[in-house]
Amino acid sequence: MNDHVEVHGLKVARALHLLVAEAIAPGTGVPADEVWAGLAGIIHDLAPRNRALLDRRDELQRQIDAWLEADPGRALDPAAQRAFLTDIGYLVPEGDDFKVTTANVDAEIAEVAGPQLVVPVDNARYALNAANARWGSLYDAFYGTDVIPEDPSIEKGRGYNPARGEQVIARANDFLDATFPLATGSWKDVTRLRVDGSALALDRGDDGSTTLADGSAFAGFREQDGILTNVLLSHNGLHADMLIDPDHPIGRQHPAGVKDVVLESALSTIMDCEDSVAAVDAADKVTVYANWNGIMQGTLSTSLAKDGQTVKRSLNPDRVYTAPDSSEKVLHGRSLLLVRNVGPHVYTDMVTTASGEQVPETFVDGMITALAAMHDLKGSGPIRNSRTGSVYIVKPKQHGPDEVALSVELFGRIEDALGLPRNTLKIGIMDEERRTTVNLAECIRAASERVIFINTGFLDRTGDEIHTHMKAGAMVPKPEIKGAAWIKAYEDWNVDIGLACGLAGHAQIGKGMWAMPDEMAAMLEAKIAHPEAGANCAWVPSPTAATLHALHYHQVDVRARQKEVASRKRASLDDLLTPPLLGDRKLDAETIQNDLDNNAQAILGYVVRWVEQGVGCSKVPDINDVGLMEDRATLRIASQHIANWMLHGIIDKQQVVETMQRMAAVVDRQNAGDAAYRDMAPAFEQSIAYQAAMDLIFDGASEPNGYTEHTLMRRRRQFKSRLAAEG
Repeated sequence: MNDHVEVHGLKVARALHLLVAEAIAPGTGVPADEVWAGLAGIIHDLAPRNRALLDRRDELQRQIDAWLEADPGRALDPAAQRAFLTDIGYLVPEGDDFKVTTANVDAEIAEVAGPQLVVPVDNARYALNAANARWGSLYDAFYGTDVIPEDPSIEKGRGYNPARGEQVIARANDFLDATFPLATGSWKDVTRLRVDGSALALDRGDDGSTTLADGSAFAGFREQDGILTNVLLSHNGLHADMLIDPDHPIGRQHPAGVKDVVLESALSTIMDCEDSVAAVDAADKVTVYANWNGIMQGTLSTSLAKDGQTVKRSLNPDRVYTAPDSSEKVLHGRSLLLVRNVGPHVYTDMVTTASGEQVPETFVDGMITALAAMHDLKGSGPIRNSRTGSVYIVKPKQHGPDEVALSVELFGRIEDALGLPRNTLKIGIMDEERRTTVNLAECIRAASERVIFINTGFLDRTGDEIHTHMKAGAMVPKPEIKGAAWIKAYEDWNVDIGLACGLAGHAQIGKGMWAMPDEMAAMLEAKIAHPEAGANCAWVPSPTAATLHALHYHQVDVRARQKEVASRKRASLDDLLTPPLLGDRKLDAETIQNDLDNNAQAILGYVVRWVEQGVGCSKVPDINDVGLMEDRATLRIASQHIANWMLHGIIDKQQVVETMQRMAAVVDRQNAGDAAYRDMAPAFEQSIAYQAAMDLIFDGASEPNGYTEHTLMRRRRQFKSRLAAEG
């Protein structure tokens, strides 16, 4: 912060000040000076409360630690937990029934169920790909993944394999038969599609013509020079666009010339400033904010080399069709975009007080991301995000209703500073911390006019579960945690509370990430459980995964399923309060070492990219070389689990060090093809990434809530300083 601008009692990094003055504020109607004046007032009034709430977290954990140390067995007594947590104010009384009143919410959140992507907004190409993943090729998703096994003769190969293409067309016809059945016959027999008046007619060769069993599923079409090129179908609020070109190499394989079926896929995308981003200073955050601003203005673009040519990526336009009644039908061409700010525990020096005190980074995030979104609200760019005049901000790492209430007050203050109507800024509440889970209804009540999102997240929530009960005893092996009773209670509780509070029709109830982007056949089998659970969105790791997961929302009518789920008994708070402790069970040495190996390799594989390459989220090979999507949540659970086992003598420091050094060599081998990679072994003391991984483990029990940000950011800054010194 040597290069800063002093404004309204703040010191603002010059690069950030310049970005706001020259790129973000112009066109919003808000002078840059007023932005900093508003932020200065917010920091003066709300920063002390933010600090007090963080101190409250620490005090509650100290009380829990002391209670557990006095009698660790009480952790398995839900009645004792309820009484104690109520007594210390951790568990608050639940008030009378209520319903949220959030208004002006876009249909992708309030009405239509579908997949959701999460993407690091610091990477322009990834961000654009995710925004454009609203529509995805079903043919490509089938052809390019293991959904169709690579048996002999139907391999993907280097070029197009017609035999595999036949399998793709057959699978697509199965989808059409299940989702858009014909009045008679099957889609595989259709030889021609045509518009007959306001209806879709389908010829079947010598078997005559037929229609859709449900004629209302025909939503529109396109023609070129009088020739039908697109047929638009609709089901469960989602669309499928059939592309017709009998002269296309793939269209020639289809009796009716259908060269592709394009599905409405990623209905919404979270542009992430948090867990999937490695932003540690003003330079990094300027990239984050600049990309978000470019998206909100509709101008962000990037170029990449593909097949020997330079390809430009930009935001897709809307899709225009002719409706059956001959009117124009316009569909959104991009995901509805939300933005995730950082958590309240992260402080920054890109903006400080006059005396140099760091400020809550979430305050800066809120102001700058809302300011940039004003371009969309004003409709000044070539495309629109929200058509209802809302800005969707996801707030992570909140602990309980008081912290949610502070976020709501923060949003109101930002609206006042920017001249926005009250409740323009909507809030997504991530149910990923234990104190939020057990008080979820009261968290929603605190934001009842703004809430548009709650979701479950196994990894962060488990990390907090381990840290909360760190002193209670050793946890079960990590792979077993997903089978613990508290996990099912947590997943059900989130849906139960959300529906009871009236989120249906106002907000998303979400489920977590499928972490294996190359295992699409398994995802297609397993992830239907999310809409069946009553969740109207769930996270996927890629645009292709979004297209495949969209199939589940055709199979399941989520709104009908929510009505069924709403009548069941609420999930058990007693189960929710029961941690996954090992108890008196003895683990054999092989089980212990295997679990330690897996955790250690996962930590190192992720940390080395975060610290030394600035990559906050990527597909990282696990110990078996299976690619897994990793971010700070996966790191949190792995480091907390090792710290817990060390504390309770399942493993010792020497075993951890030996394992970490052995796994560092494994990770080095896995990254051997990366020219930018620096080996951790054998010079462990010189590897900043390795030292960061060790910090995360050995400081894990004392780090507040087991968060990883402070260690990662400190070590990343250290590495950037080394790079600067090396020239």
